[in-house]
Amino acid sequence: MEQTSIFENPLNEPLASRMRPVNLDEFVGQEHLIGKDKLLRKIIESDNVSSMIFWGPPGVGKTTLAKIIANETKSEFITFSAVTSGIKEIKKVMEEAEANKRLGVKTIVFVDEIHRFNKAQQDAFLPFVEKGSIVLIGATTENPSFEINNALLSRCRVFVLKELTSDDILVILKRAITDERGFGKEKVIIEDNLLNIVASYANGDARSALSALDMIVTNSNVLDDGSIKVTKEIIEECLTKKTLLYDKNGEEHYNIISALHKSMRNSDPDAAIYWLARMIEAGEDPLYIARRITRFASEDIGLADTNALNVAINVYHACHFIGYPECNVHLTEAVIYMSLAPKSNACYTAYMKASVDAKKMLREPVPLNIRNAPTKLMKDLHYGEGYQYAHDTKDKLTTMECLPPSLKDKVYYEPTTEGKEVRFKERLEQIKEWKKKHSS
Repeated sequence: MEQTSIFENPLNEPLASRMRPVNLDEFVGQEHLIGKDKLLRKIIESDNVSSMIFWGPPGVGKTTLAKIIANETKSEFITFSAVTSGIKEIKKVMEEAEANKRLGVKTIVFVDEIHRFNKAQQDAFLPFVEKGSIVLIGATTENPSFEINNALLSRCRVFVLKELTSDDILVILKRAITDERGFGKEKVIIEDNLLNIVASYANGDARSALSALDMIVTNSNVLDDGSIKVTKEIIEECLTKKTLLYDKNGEEHYNIISALHKSMRNSDPDAAIYWLARMIEAGEDPLYIARRITRFASEDIGLADTNALNVAINVYHACHFIGYPECNVHLTEAVIYMSLAPKSNACYTAYMKASVDAKKMLREPVPLNIRNAPTKLMKDLHYGEGYQYAHDTKDKLTTMECLPPSLKDKVYYEPTTEGKEVRFKERLEQIKEWKKKHSS
């Protein structure tokens, strides 16, 4: 828990902190919310703020907007951390908020990464939100529909914040160079095309852009007249050539993820680790990489190693929990595992073959014997007639047809003999032999 003032500006703060906007006019981006005559701006300016959730990617202004709201509405501003704040701390602050309310002072409680609060922590806010003792503003990068308790979510308005554009980032960077809170007291010389590189590197994250600019200016050469000259070489050095070698929105992004995928498919862990490192060092979203590995686990390994999907999902959760830089080792573990696992694309090819039939035979009716018959009318129409309950049989198998008649005997899944899939192949052959014998 942290209690702060919107006017705090300690010495030696990072540039991103020093340049944090203090009012709506300074805020860049989110025009769909705070542009002229837009809903959120009207709510703030009319001092009619109620509890809300800001949902959006990192560095788009969720925390800043919450602080601006507190400033504009002259409210006490309190922040909570999911890591350090327990139920006891939450209730203590809520009591103080109720005391403030009796004195006519509003309290805005800001919960960053509210999706990391457990159910009990989220529930602790609920009665105070209901009573109006506090205005709760939660910030999350995750879909609130899945990460926030329904009871709490139903009492909050959700505002979706969009990733900042390159033009937005350029406005922020130029202001940092000229504003006295940034480098305005120093003469920084940097060409627009170099600022574009920094903006591209940030990938819509204002905090990342300002942190990069801070590092670049700090490491640039001071000329004889006292001015600071930023060069392309300094930018390359500070950003490890990330923006010049890897464009997250361009062709190279897809080339490298393709290289990672194909290296794992070719059972080449060294190549896979190299391409993984290229992505990580370029600042690629670890969850994006983890999602691609999860896809690989089923598309290229499948039932040949049923643990591959478990590894992939566990690594995804690990990346979600701790992020960079620590999660790089988890991603490496997953990449090595996928590279060395036995390979089978039988699940993938089975679906692709079935999807072809599904698209061209959209009106194939479900056989009557496997339809449910919850009403008398459905029973009279022979729904469920002839259904065979496998659990009632000795072998837990029946000869019942489940495909539409036009697809009778169609085969989609053809297991390989790789890894554990050989067991599934043997089992499938046994089932087919049993059905053939008992059908005749």
